[in-house]
Amino acid sequence: MSWVLACVGFMFLVLCKANGNTYYYDFVLTESNFTRLCETKTILTANGTLPGPTITVRKGDTAFVNVHNQGSYGLTIHWHGVKQPRNPWYDGPENVTQCPIQAGSNFTYEIIFSTEEGTLWWHAHSDWSRATVYGAIIILPALNTTYPFATPDGEETLVLGSWYKGGVNEIIQNALSTGGDPNVSDAFTINGEPGHLYKCSNATTYRWVVDYGKTYLLRLVNAVLNEEQFFGIANHNLTVVAQDAAYIKPITTSYLMITPGQTMDILVVANQSPSHYDIASTPFVDGDVAYNNSTTTAILQYNGSTTPSTIPRAILPDFDDGTAASNFTTQVRALASKDHPISVPLNITHTLFISVSVNERICPNSSCDGPDGNALAASLNNISFVTPSTDILQAYSRAIYGVYSANFPHRPYIFNFTGHVRNDTIYPYFGTKVRMIKYGEEVEIIYQGTNMIAAENHPMHLHGFSFYLVGTGSGNFDPNQAPKTYNLVDPPEVNTIGVPKNGWATVRFKADNPGVWFMHCHLERHASWGMATVLIVTNGNTTETSMRPAPAYMPPCT
Repeated sequence: MSWVLACVGFMFLVLCKANGNTYYYDFVLTESNFTRLCETKTILTANGTLPGPTITVRKGDTAFVNVHNQGSYGLTIHWHGVKQPRNPWYDGPENVTQCPIQAGSNFTYEIIFSTEEGTLWWHAHSDWSRATVYGAIIILPALNTTYPFATPDGEETLVLGSWYKGGVNEIIQNALSTGGDPNVSDAFTINGEPGHLYKCSNATTYRWVVDYGKTYLLRLVNAVLNEEQFFGIANHNLTVVAQDAAYIKPITTSYLMITPGQTMDILVVANQSPSHYDIASTPFVDGDVAYNNSTTTAILQYNGSTTPSTIPRAILPDFDDGTAASNFTTQVRALASKDHPISVPLNITHTLFISVSVNERICPNSSCDGPDGNALAASLNNISFVTPSTDILQAYSRAIYGVYSANFPHRPYIFNFTGHVRNDTIYPYFGTKVRMIKYGEEVEIIYQGTNMIAAENHPMHLHGFSFYLVGTGSGNFDPNQAPKTYNLVDPPEVNTIGVPKNGWATVRFKADNPGVWFMHCHLERHASWGMATVLIVTNGNTTETSMRPAPAYMPPCT
C-alpha cells in the first residue's frame, strides 16, 4: 500500500528503524472561514481542513506531531484509543496530563502505537474545541502481516461530526454559567459536510466513488459531540470487522449504532446496480433530553453512473429505538484468533462499582436555568469532577500537594439506582478525586446507570487502555446473578462502551500501563458537567514497568 498521504499543507516525514518506523507531522491550528447552512463563520481547524489531517502508520510505529497553535486560545490534543505505553505525558486531556498549548506557541506530541490495529482518531481535549479540531488515525497491519480477511480493493474514511452555527465554546460556557442545557447542534456532518437534506448543502454533499464489483474497507469515526448515531448505506449490507482498532467476529447488518468516541472498520461490497445511493446517519437518543433530530447524508456513487431521478434512501431505526441499538451492540464479539488473541483478566484484584448520574447543583434563590431552578451537573459515584488549574500528572510526578485527593471511592452511596430516586442522591460532591491502582492489578469496573434527572445511554471512555466488555444488563446490577452472564471467552476489546439506559456494563483490564489516565463520558455536555474521574496506575518495580521520565518541556500552567 502506498504511503502517500492525501492531506495537503502539512509536513510529513518518515524514518525507518528496526522496531517500527517513525513519522513526523505538523498540525497548524488556525482560524478559518467555513460556510455551512447558508452562513459563514470562523472556526479553529488543523491545517485549514475539516476534518483535519489523517495520521497513517503501521502497527508498532511511532509518530511525532508538532502542534502549532496559531489560534486565539490554549488547547490540547488527545490521541483517542492510543494506549501510549508508559507515556501519559503525551496523552493530552487538558489539566489532567498537561496544561494547554497556549496561543502563539507549539508542542510536539510523541504517539507510541503498540497493539492497536485498525481505525482510531485524534481530537482537541479542551472545552468543546473537538467540534472542529479532529481527524482520523489509520493503523495498518505491521509489515509482513495482513488483515484477517481478504485485502480490500480500496478504502474510505468517513468521520461523523457536529456543526453549530454559534461558537461552540461560547455555547458551553454560557450553559455552565446559567446552569441550563447547552444548545443542540444545528447539523450533523459526514467528512465536514451536512448533506443534501440541509439548507444550502446539496452541492457540497460528500461523495464516495466506488467501482462495481469491488470490496472496500470503510473506516467510520463518530466525532459527534452529544448524540450516539445510527448509520447505514441504502441497499448495501455492512460487514463490521473491527471496533476501536481491534478485530471482531464479522457482523453483517443493514445498520449499526456507534457512540461518540467509537470507531468501526466495515467491509462494503459495491454489488448493486451502478447508481447513486444514500449514506445516512441519524441520532440515537433514548433519554428525555434535548437533541438534534436531523439526518446527515453523503452519496455512494458508482463510477460512470448518472444521477437517478430518486436516490434510494438508507432505512435506519427510529431515533429512540433502544431495541435496535441493543440488537447491534450485543452482537459484538472479539475475533479471538491465533493471530489476534485476547487475554481477559480472570483473577480480579481491584473492583470498582461506579454509578453514572446526571445531577443538580444548588443555586442560590433558585436562580439557575436547570431543573428546580438549580444547575445541571453530572457525576461518577456522586462526585462531580472539578478540573484543577495544575495538571494532575505534574502534581503526581512531582508530589505537589493540594491539586487532587486520592480518595475516589470504590463504590457509591447505595440506593435504588434505576428506580425512584430520592432527593438526597441528586446533589453530588464537587472535587478532584482520583483512584489509585497498583501496577499489575486485574481490574473490574461495573458502571451502573441511574434514573437521576435524565436517564440515558452513557458512552464511557478510558484513556491509556483498551478494556474487555464482559457483560451488560438492564436494571440494577445483581452481584449474585450478573457475573453468571459474563462473556469471558470472546468479549470485545474496546476503549469506549455504552452503559445502557438504566442498566449496567462491566469491563475488565490489566493495569499494566503506569500513569495518569482520564475516564469520562464521551457526551461532551456530561463531561463538562463533571461525569469524569482519573485512574492513577502506580509504577511497577522496574524501569520497564514505570512511567517514562518527564519530557524536557511541557506547556506551562498559567
